[in-house]
Amino acid sequence: MSTHLSAAAELNWSTGSHSAGDGGECVEVATTVSAVLVRDSKDLSRPHLAVTPARWAHLVRYAAGTLRPPASQGARDHV
Repeated sequence: MSTHLSAAAELNWSTGSHSAGDGGECVEVATTVSAVLVRDSKDLSRPHLAVTPARWAHLVRYAAGTLRPPASQGARDHV
């Protein structure tokens, strides 16, 4: 196992509360001091995505439908 994979394996990965128990369509999330890591629960050997905590919060608000574009932007321009 590479150093990268062994370091990722030592993190505390979790799935969302609305995830199915079989792990078929889920992502897992782990946090570090400087990043939120996201990986595919079906294939743990694949690389994970790393984003800053601020970007993760933005993504979660967007996915929940609570993030709205600034008044100066149209919804189409905000992706």
